[in-house]
Amino acid sequence: MRPPRWLVRTLITLALGGALTAAVAFVWIYRVVLPGLPTAAEIRDMHMQEPLRVYAAGGELIAEYGTKQRIPVPYERIPKRVREAFLAAEDANFFHEPGVSWKGLMRAAIHLALTGRKDQGGSTITMQVARNFFLTARKTYARKTREILVAIRINHLLTKSQILDLYLNKIYLGKGAYGIQAAARVYYGKDLTQLTLPQIAMLAGLPQAPSQINPIVNPAAALHRRAYVLGRMRDLGDISEAEYRAAMAAPITAVLHSFAPQVDAPYVGAMARDAVFRRFGSTALTDGYKVYTTIDTHLQADANRALRWDLLRYSTEHGYRGPGAHLDAATLTTAAMDQAIKGMTSISALVPGVVAGVGAKDLQVYLGSGKYITVGWRGLSWARPYIAPDRTGPAPGNAAQIAKPGDVVRVRHLANGSWRLTQIPKVQGALVALAPRDGAIRALVGGFSFKRSKFNRVTQAYRQPGSSFKPFVYSAALAKGFTAATLINDAPVVLPAGEGLNWRPEDYEKTFRGPVLLQTGLVESLNLVSIRLLQDIGVDYARGYAARFGFDPKRIPDNLTLVLGSGSITPLESARAYSVFANGGFRIKPWFISRIVDQQGDVVFQADPGIACPDCPMPPRLRPPRPTAAGVGVTALSDPGLAILGRASADVPSGVDVAPPLRPAPRAISAQNDYLMVQMLRQVILHGTGRAARALGRADLAGKTGTTNRQRDAWFAGFNPSLVAVSWVGFDHVSPLGEAETGARAALPMWMAFMKAALKGVPERFLPRPPGLVTVRIDPHTGQPAGIDNPNARFITFRARYAPTVQGRGGPPAPPVPHLF
Repeated sequence: MRPPRWLVRTLITLALGGALTAAVAFVWIYRVVLPGLPTAAEIRDMHMQEPLRVYAAGGELIAEYGTKQRIPVPYERIPKRVREAFLAAEDANFFHEPGVSWKGLMRAAIHLALTGRKDQGGSTITMQVARNFFLTARKTYARKTREILVAIRINHLLTKSQILDLYLNKIYLGKGAYGIQAAARVYYGKDLTQLTLPQIAMLAGLPQAPSQINPIVNPAAALHRRAYVLGRMRDLGDISEAEYRAAMAAPITAVLHSFAPQVDAPYVGAMARDAVFRRFGSTALTDGYKVYTTIDTHLQADANRALRWDLLRYSTEHGYRGPGAHLDAATLTTAAMDQAIKGMTSISALVPGVVAGVGAKDLQVYLGSGKYITVGWRGLSWARPYIAPDRTGPAPGNAAQIAKPGDVVRVRHLANGSWRLTQIPKVQGALVALAPRDGAIRALVGGFSFKRSKFNRVTQAYRQPGSSFKPFVYSAALAKGFTAATLINDAPVVLPAGEGLNWRPEDYEKTFRGPVLLQTGLVESLNLVSIRLLQDIGVDYARGYAARFGFDPKRIPDNLTLVLGSGSITPLESARAYSVFANGGFRIKPWFISRIVDQQGDVVFQADPGIACPDCPMPPRLRPPRPTAAGVGVTALSDPGLAILGRASADVPSGVDVAPPLRPAPRAISAQNDYLMVQMLRQVILHGTGRAARALGRADLAGKTGTTNRQRDAWFAGFNPSLVAVSWVGFDHVSPLGEAETGARAALPMWMAFMKAALKGVPERFLPRPPGLVTVRIDPHTGQPAGIDNPNARFITFRARYAPTVQGRGGPPAPPVPHLF
């Protein structure tokens, strides 16, 4: 019997409709869905956005940069209980399904048909990985179809453990935490392996709505979600009934933990971030680069303490500037005080607070969160009122003369348990320490507080170096045949300054000594002697010679003021220059990044610094130019800039932490010149402007103070053969520090505090004496050999060819006539 016509027509219509629907679906999938699918290579090469991390030389974390806090953890290091908790909460059938859950998708489709809402996605963990890595969060049919297809492909190409690894390290868990390790740090301040069962269940409940139900924002909802996870774990047999009950009874222990570096070196971190960004571009902060620096953790801590102590000391000695703000005492409620200091953070251990009460000899200060402390008279009596850099008011007689209720102040907790009134210094400073052998930066502090000022005074502050520049001119004079015993007249100098004016330079003490040894001019930092010396050797010669130490001649003036340090340099440039003296005469380049490792663990940059190596063969191009007899024709060495990142070694093999072959640094000055300069700079500490440093009890230290006009800048640059350190103190707006604030008073204490800690337990070390030198007993009044009965005689070392004899100086070539008049 033939079927009815209507049935045939219906079947044909349905068949044609089905074919048309299939064709439309095929075209839609081909034109809309497939173009958005990743290739197999892209799936196998999936990587997560990971922040840039900067480490000290020993692997301690300095800084982390990036919008996403993520700390990837290998699958084998993820505790089994963590894996079980997330599977119980998100996808219990993960290990048995083909990447998608058809049952879950059908349930979501029925829900959509009945309600019209897309709030049930039916997504498996594999589908979430597909969405998080390759798709957007928009809820469209095309995106859902792509998600299913990508999930199936991921399930085919990767193992289950690889998929779960990607998920647990990629998933967003609120408060900026991406991945389970970052979440453990953010919510509990712990490593993932240290979490308890209630804490694990709390984290496992977050993927559903991490921003709305996390324990910081909504504790009640977070507890409800935690209970669901614990119940699922019990039902699946992952935990026992007893464990379930104990975990259910546990209170919320989550507290927001901010990033806490292991090394306080934020200026170094910023330098590393900028260097990596210049090298790798916009992906620098998302591709998980690890930057290993040359910073020594202990030296960095020593530098931080030294700089902050010195600037606080200066600030205290120059008087109390008053409160940062004031509240009306009539409305001085706890709420008002909390509001006043809300958002104020501790700056270098200077804690904000509000004066709540004033006693006869003490202050009660409110620190917030209901905490009150008492500042006794020992912590207050220093607070003479500030008037000017050289003037303070009378010493206070009681606490009421210092502060009043409502004052917003800063206090500091001392080691003995007491509190001290303090203030954030207006003055600024910088401290940098290098290893002179290769220029590795071992410690760097660019200011009192990175929070208050990101300006890095070590690398960015171009300031006048004052007398700390004199040694480079004196070295130039030695190269021209002058000796430490050359007599130069310390007498008034009057020079034309243009427009009918005269320049009358003078010494700090405003006295004149007559003819003195060249060595005395450097040791006592005599300006007039130094100017006469520069007149003798020539300004052009001195400028070209200074380039040997890495200075840019363009920033060195072409007149006699250059010997007084009227140019502009940074503390890092000063440290580089003094490294020449410390390492035996070689010009190194400061650097601080030893290597950069990418997300896969491959070394993508390896530093290859030049090494001060007296015994290495020196290619002709690295030898210093010979000064001519007249001092002209001296070529400034090229590349006076700073190799902050470090020279990259060529062809670094992937995954290999190479040790590049020794590369000698160019020689800047002769070994003999260097030895003579170090002897004179040691005398600066033994008998000259740096003699306060004798308190360190070391014989291997050398250095030079620096003070500019009206004491706007204070410097000390010093070293031994193992470490060079430069300290600087001044105001950012370039104003006087105070009449007495010379380099010896303002900057040397910082240097001493640092070197005392840095060289503790380190044996004294001296550079070997090079050949071609002789030591002679000299009469300081004549510069000639002294008789055996001369009680004022001193031993001075010379190059043999210039050593004085009874008849005069040594043999040819004769140096220029000393400027005695």
